[in-house]
Amino acid sequence: MTAEETAKILTLHHAERWPVGTIGAQLGRHHDTVERVLAHSGLEVHKQAARARLVDPFVPFLKETLTKYPRLRASRLWSMTRARGYTGSKSGFRAIVSRLRPRRAAEAYLRRSVLPGHEAQVDWGHFGKVTIGRAIRDLWAFVIVLSYSRVRFLRFSLRAAMPSFLAGHAHAFRFFRATPRVILYDNLKSAVIEREGDAVRYHPTLLALAGHYRFEPLACAPYRPNEKGRVERAIRDIRENFFAAREFRSIEELNEQARAWCLEIASERRVPDARDTTCAEALAEEVTKMVELPGDEFPVEERVEVRVGKTPYVRFDKNDYSVPHTLVRRQLTVVASDDRVRILDPEAPATAAVVADHPRSFDRDLRVESKEHLQALTEQKRRAHQSRGFDRIFGVVPSSRSMMERIAERGGNLGATTSGLLQLLDRVGAGMLERAVAEVVAHDQPNLRAVHHVLDRLRHEAGQPPPLSVAVTSDARASVQVRTHALSTYDNLGREDETNGGDDVEAR
Repeated sequence: MTAEETAKILTLHHAERWPVGTIGAQLGRHHDTVERVLAHSGLEVHKQAARARLVDPFVPFLKETLTKYPRLRASRLWSMTRARGYTGSKSGFRAIVSRLRPRRAAEAYLRRSVLPGHEAQVDWGHFGKVTIGRAIRDLWAFVIVLSYSRVRFLRFSLRAAMPSFLAGHAHAFRFFRATPRVILYDNLKSAVIEREGDAVRYHPTLLALAGHYRFEPLACAPYRPNEKGRVERAIRDIRENFFAAREFRSIEELNEQARAWCLEIASERRVPDARDTTCAEALAEEVTKMVELPGDEFPVEERVEVRVGKTPYVRFDKNDYSVPHTLVRRQLTVVASDDRVRILDPEAPATAAVVADHPRSFDRDLRVESKEHLQALTEQKRRAHQSRGFDRIFGVVPSSRSMMERIAERGGNLGATTSGLLQLLDRVGAGMLERAVAEVVAHDQPNLRAVHHVLDRLRHEAGQPPPLSVAVTSDARASVQVRTHALSTYDNLGREDETNGGDDVEAR
């Protein structure tokens, strides 16, 4: 408070008779500050008399009730007070109850001290949503902090499920080059399945991970975020100092930026308990006290049992992935990582268990297909169609079997020949087609052109018109058959006209 402000407050209050609240609002000072200045001046403070409120007669009842039931809702208190004669509004009543409600006494906490390499804290942080193609997915950050050195590891994921949870641990341990002896968790589903007081039942997959890397999982008490305050503070720092205004084109790029931030910026921070030491320097000391990494990696891929329907695709994570058509109506296993989706046949030998391998897509409603799968299905359908054609044509045109065998020996197109014979069968019937094919086979000319030529000749000899593949008209007269005559008939008609004409001249 400057001398000028003090003089201004005294002038406005004693000379202009401004109330304390008006002075505070005008000068941007709290009313308690204005009253303190006036009290130090030794002069009397002029306060306006407080106006009586409708709720004043009921304040003792409210205080007594809130003392017995500190968590009683304002809506229930308003009903109880209204039944006793209160006529005020409900909205203003809520503010009055808020001021009268007993406040929980502030709790003091001891500063936790940990030994090097002994403890780490883990938690998830939600960072909004991202759009990938047509899919809108949640963006999660797996954060782990070493309690002694305060070194952080950060990895983003599109899911907070168990596979991402396991992968976060594996990447973090490689980043630290060792494993802490104890890891603290919140009561998230990936860590704690059931809890009754101090009795905790951990997730079996987490216990398998802990046994592989040789650390002890430990669940914090419910509603006690102070027990893992280091990771809570780290998530807040990530929001403000890393993720704010961050641009990225993919999750892979975001994780590369996060790793660089952990190495270059976060590790250069000063350790709160030792201001002359950086986090990177404290980590060099802490690693020697941590547990060495095992020689092999823990399997962190997601495994899901799926069933193939009548189409050769399996549904996984909002997308369809192709499989060989021979596996329809079968139960398969999907093994997925962040970048690949492998589909396994549990009944096949281990060397041939992988029946499909696709790049993973985080879009939605896509068909991720393999060209080999589609080509095999198309070829199988083509052979099936050709086989059905063979069965039909061989049954009604016996000579066609010999014709097909000779075409196959010469490398001809069996599919086109079968299709052509089926069309001719529908047009001319089995009897005439059998005569034509038998004649073609007898003359060793196994091709459709020769069959067409023989059929045209047979129809001509039978006095039938050439067949039409498309109906030209529906008029009944179009089906009338006209027998052709020899051209000499027209010559005779000409001679008869000349004879009749000569007789007429002589008569004149």
